[in-house]
Amino acid sequence: MNLLSRTDLPVAASVAIMAPALIRWSYCSKCVMSNENELTTNQRRVFRYIKQQIEQRNYAPSIREIGDHFGIASPNGVAGLLNRIEAKGLIKRTKNRARSIVLTETAATGLPLVGQITAGSLTESFAQAERFELGGLESKADFVLQVTGDSMIEAQIADGDFVLVKKRSTAKKGDIVVVCDDENRTTLKYWFPEKNRIRLQPANKTMKPIYRKSVTVQGVVIGVVRKI
Repeated sequence: MNLLSRTDLPVAASVAIMAPALIRWSYCSKCVMSNENELTTNQRRVFRYIKQQIEQRNYAPSIREIGDHFGIASPNGVAGLLNRIEAKGLIKRTKNRARSIVLTETAATGLPLVGQITAGSLTESFAQAERFELGGLESKADFVLQVTGDSMIEAQIADGDFVLVKKRSTAKKGDIVVVCDDENRTTLKYWFPEKNRIRLQPANKTMKPIYRKSVTVQGVVIGVVRKI
C-alpha cells in the first residue's frame, strides 16, 4: 500500500495520507467483524458477488441474476445457497419480494463515517452515516469524520480531510479531540484543561480559542486521510 506517514504532529495525532484509489466506500451501518470464514467456498463466492452488486448498484441481484452469474440453472439451487448464507447471519431476505437481499451488520467492513465535524466554531452534533475502508487502519480507530473549516490547518488538518477518531472520554493536554458541549454541538480542537475551564485551541493563528466550563470528550484524533 502506498501510504505516507507524517511526523510533524504529536504522537497522539500522527497522520496517514492515502491516495484516492486506496479509498473505498462500503455498505452498512455499524462496525463489526465479518463471518465470511464460516461460509463454504461456493457460499463465499455467492456472498461476495451479492455484496459487490449492492455496493456498486445500491440494490441486490435477483435470484435469476445470481444463477446466471454462477451457471446455476435451478432457482431452487440459488435459494438453497441463500438460505444457508442467511442462516449464518450475513444476509437477510424478505419472502415473496424481489431483490430483497440485504447485508446484515455482521457483513460490514471498514469504519463508520459518522458525519462532519467543524474545525471552527461549535456546530450541531453529527449523526451516523456511511462507512470508510482504509486498508488495515480500521483496527486503530473507531470512526471517521469529515472536516469542514480551516481552524486546524496548522496541524495539517484541512477542509475536506477525513479524521480517524479513537473513542475516548478523556484526553491528554495537547491532544486533538472531538468534543461536544451541553447544547450537543461539536468541534475539533486541541485540548487544554485550565483552572475552572477548558481551552479548545485552534491550530490557526488567525482564530481565537473557545473557552468552555464543561465539554464532553467524544474521541481523540489519531490520523488524517486526505484525497490528493
